[in-house]
Amino acid sequence: MTFQQVYGYEPAVRYSAPGRVNLIGEHTDYNDGYVLPFAIDRRTVASIAQREDRLIRVASAFEPDAVHELSLDELSPENMDGWSAYVFGIAWALREQAGADLSDRTGFDVFIDSDVPVGAGLSSSAAIECGVALAFTDLWELGLDRKVLAKVGQYSENHAVGAPTGIMDQSASLLGEQDAVVFLDCRTLDTEVVDLALEANGLEVLVIDTRVEHAHATGGYKARRDSCERGAEVLGVPALRDVSVEDLPRAQELLDDETFRRVRHIVTEDQRVLDTVETLRADGPRAIGSLLVASHESMRDDFEISVPELDLAVDTAMANGAVGARMTGGGFGGSAIALVDREARERIAAAVTAAFADAGYREPTVFTVHAAQGARRDA
Repeated sequence: MTFQQVYGYEPAVRYSAPGRVNLIGEHTDYNDGYVLPFAIDRRTVASIAQREDRLIRVASAFEPDAVHELSLDELSPENMDGWSAYVFGIAWALREQAGADLSDRTGFDVFIDSDVPVGAGLSSSAAIECGVALAFTDLWELGLDRKVLAKVGQYSENHAVGAPTGIMDQSASLLGEQDAVVFLDCRTLDTEVVDLALEANGLEVLVIDTRVEHAHATGGYKARRDSCERGAEVLGVPALRDVSVEDLPRAQELLDDETFRRVRHIVTEDQRVLDTVETLRADGPRAIGSLLVASHESMRDDFEISVPELDLAVDTAMANGAVGARMTGGGFGGSAIALVDREARERIAAAVTAAFADAGYREPTVFTVHAAQGARRDA
């Protein structure tokens, strides 16, 4: 299915935005901490044409028989549901969060296609949001920069979609560059592009999609966020970003065991992000393996967001020669990543697939990603 097949004419423009892999720094974003994601060479494409009325119409290749419609005069989270909220929510958030005056704007016909796997923890949602946000901003001539658009995407996901996520995904999708990671301070939104240099070092990132689907708008993600907010409140800080590793003994005295372990993950994960940036600059990507593994162990044991399939993926990759491995994304399913030598990629992928079969799990989807450019106009 294409834009032309749905709407009967050709689109005027095409914008695309990538999914992301988070190299390290999980659940630190909504705690005002540090993250280190990169945009990947899997993209969502938004084909768009401007209309003469106030209607936004949305269709997609993954729901070919449905066209969702909403007037700019009726933009409200109450009028949005399902995946189309990722598009309608951007228009609403441009008005509500960024202050855009849409009173005299016309709507769009939008068609979404994507090769970012859904439910794999690679932020297929942010890829939709960021491609659409950049397109609407350009076509409406709003003059908003990419850091503002990252806030717009987060606001939409929080309040229109209802998922309590931080700003990392949108920042990676908008600000990513080739063979580099985005070092993001989630409090100040200061960003710095750090050379990843995988190509020069003969390394690749292997994504192991466990095919255990997760849903951020439900359950476990919100519970972890609530624990973090509770820990910060008891410790008397605005956010867990303000707690250092040296503060953890005091935190253990003040907090119940579960809340303390949630806090300990965030505090140590922030430090691991800083250590990873320093290590990449000083020693290159081959030296970060132990930090990736420590991150996974913290998510497994302290934050308790891993699942057996993710643990098996990480353990098997490491046992077969990976430089480092960890689960990535919000947890409760999704994907693990393994930093591997290029020539070992097929062997490690085969070992993981065999291990899943032996354990009676669904066959994982294993593929390579490369750090890529962020959102852009393609045509």
